[in-house]
Amino acid sequence: MENFTFYSPTFFAFGKDAEKDTGKLVRRFGGTKVLIHYGGGSVVRSGLLDRVKASLEQEEIPYIELGGVKPNPRSGLVYEGIDLCRANGVDFVLAVGGGSTIDSAKAIAAGVVYDGDFWDFYSGKYIEEALPVGTILTIAAAGSEGSPDSVITNENGMFKRGATGDAIRPKFSILNPALTQTLPPYQTACGITDIMAHLYERYLTNTPEVEVTDRLIEALLLTMVHEGPRVIEDPNNYEARANIMWAGMMAHNNSCGVGRSQDWNSHNIEHELSALYDCAHGAGLAVTMPAVFTYVMQHDVMRFAQIAVRLWGCQMDFAHPEVTAKAGIEAFRRFLISIGMPKNFEELGAKEEDIPKLVKTLCYGDGRTGSISGFVTLNEEDCANIYKMMV
Repeated sequence: MENFTFYSPTFFAFGKDAEKDTGKLVRRFGGTKVLIHYGGGSVVRSGLLDRVKASLEQEEIPYIELGGVKPNPRSGLVYEGIDLCRANGVDFVLAVGGGSTIDSAKAIAAGVVYDGDFWDFYSGKYIEEALPVGTILTIAAAGSEGSPDSVITNENGMFKRGATGDAIRPKFSILNPALTQTLPPYQTACGITDIMAHLYERYLTNTPEVEVTDRLIEALLLTMVHEGPRVIEDPNNYEARANIMWAGMMAHNNSCGVGRSQDWNSHNIEHELSALYDCAHGAGLAVTMPAVFTYVMQHDVMRFAQIAVRLWGCQMDFAHPEVTAKAGIEAFRRFLISIGMPKNFEELGAKEEDIPKLVKTLCYGDGRTGSISGFVTLNEEDCANIYKMMV
């Protein structure tokens, strides 16, 4: 296990009607004027936005609004939010929505107090300072409600990149599983896939002797395998929703990733798909991960065999561990298909003729120098081969 530091100060308010305490929590964490940041219709139609406003008004906390966040959130709205906050003296950013809304809110919070272009943070600069952020989560997926991370798509080139810094960990996050019960099955399945991706990306490590975090990851993956089909069958199953929501937070606040190298090549490869085609991130990951895992399996076949046995119940073939490893990857692929995820480029809406463009942006876009690194370093040829495996 490697040396590490871990700082995760987010206050979580979990359970039914937890959003009623929004105003009290904003005040507790120093907010005196709030930007309410959200997406579109669902938070309005459900009445959630009105309940949030009422809670702020009860605490006599003024607010302004900025809606319009889209899946795969865009830089243009971030710039608009930064200007809006500065012009109105906002000192707290409140995200009401899913991971896209939270990521956009984090980018705004970092940009408001920064003299340069906020995109500097998405080009490698660590976020040292930001306005405080609070979240009210409406979909269990990205884990941004507990993480120091944010992903934004720059419309100048359509680069989808991430930024990080403990300054953008939310001060509080309100997690009411009932708010996710109205999600369509496809969105629920995309969220489940994203959560599992966050766990697999940490499991693929080159650091030896990390049994504690291995077991934590396996436990959360087992939870998703159990609860995923239950919630797809019965969207109103509150207990299944609750377990998935908390697993989603634990999957990405990095408690499962400390002391070990991590992968993230699947995420990087998928980001090009959702940037170009605007597909759901989870759907893109469902197509990407089995291809990546199959391609890199021989780098550490026993790691893939281990999770095949511990998660998917495969029989270990010590003489031919690659057989066990492949069986585990296939079991994962079948599970994703069973909950409604796409299995190839065609079902995702991607095109084989775009592979050279995808590879160029992936390997050279926004300052990259020809490869991406994680569990295995992948060059242009590797990335092209992986995309071809998805066709």
